[in-house]
Amino acid sequence: MRGILALGVVLLLLALAGATAWLWYSIEQPYQGFAAEGVFVDLPHGASSRTVARVLKQNGVIRSAFAFEVYARRHPRRRLQAGEYFFNHAISGHDVFWQIADGHIYEQSFTVREGETIFDIAHDLEAEKLMTADDFLSAAQNPELIRDIAPHAKTLEGFLFPATYFLSRHPTPTDVTGEMVHKFKEEWQRIAPPESRRDTTGLEHGRPVASVVTLASLVERETPKPEERPLVAGAFENRLRKNVPLQCDPTVIYAMQDAGQYNGKLTGADLHFPSPYNTYVHAGLPPGPIGNPGEASLRAALDPAKTDYLYFVANTQGGHFFAATLAEHNRNVTKYRRLLAGLPADPPTPPPALPAADEQTTKAPRKHAATKKSQGKHKAHSKQQQVAAQ
Repeated sequence: MRGILALGVVLLLLALAGATAWLWYSIEQPYQGFAAEGVFVDLPHGASSRTVARVLKQNGVIRSAFAFEVYARRHPRRRLQAGEYFFNHAISGHDVFWQIADGHIYEQSFTVREGETIFDIAHDLEAEKLMTADDFLSAAQNPELIRDIAPHAKTLEGFLFPATYFLSRHPTPTDVTGEMVHKFKEEWQRIAPPESRRDTTGLEHGRPVASVVTLASLVERETPKPEERPLVAGAFENRLRKNVPLQCDPTVIYAMQDAGQYNGKLTGADLHFPSPYNTYVHAGLPPGPIGNPGEASLRAALDPAKTDYLYFVANTQGGHFFAATLAEHNRNVTKYRRLLAGLPADPPTPPPALPAADEQTTKAPRKHAATKKSQGKHKAHSKQQQVAAQ
């Protein structure tokens, strides 16, 4: 009898050891029961560890649902996070658990570049198959998210901060715009903290936030060089103060883009395009931003350079020639045209005029005088050749 009991104990211990070994193997050894290209697994909110284990097993991510559940119950303080996960290679059940417990959900990067418009962003989102351009534009044209800082804004243009975002595989347009606006507000607090930016009227540096962002958007579209942005902002400020039209080409482009009539080229006739955004036709700032400015342009709009500049023209090197007077500006335009033609910006300096030869005042015989005259010509010619050679 004792022998049978002892045998039973031994068998039980062997069974426990075998079960333990199987559980260890099931949770610690990598497993891939899905296609080589990978598999997405969407875990719903409120799912229990048993439900999660079953979903993972059904998708071929883990070897054993039971082993996974047992492992999860050993870590009761770690909740499995809802979301969509992507598995593209074999990993252990242990690693699967911690990937989900730490919330490493699937995300894909999407970058908004400085100066891009809502139309550019919509096109890029559609190109990456994240959503349709129309769906994004519908969300971006609803300004409710910025009523607290720009109560009169007509769209979210200007407030979708340029940055790299990490989006789910199927983001909603409102989620995307919400994240971008949140990033703008976060950066705005850092760039212009409340204690430094409000004057006695309660406005941002004497003007509404929307006006600062609008000016920044013009600066962003005018120059790619951060060091030039305060100068461009200063020139625009001077023109605004003198009630001189800003004559900013990007505002015309935006007006035509908004109307669906921009084909990638701007002509002289387009400068008369009827739109409140056209700063050739209307003085002052346009009614809203014409793109989404980055930090450097926002800072420039908050603190423009103090200069006399009223004009600037491209220098073909990515920067600009600046001028305080129209005459100086016209000279800079000539420089620009010379550079476009492959010539130096300034024409070469002409050689100095040669001094006149001294006249012969002494009288001499006719033949001798002729000889002197011939020698004088030869000397003068020799001198010209020396100057030319120099």
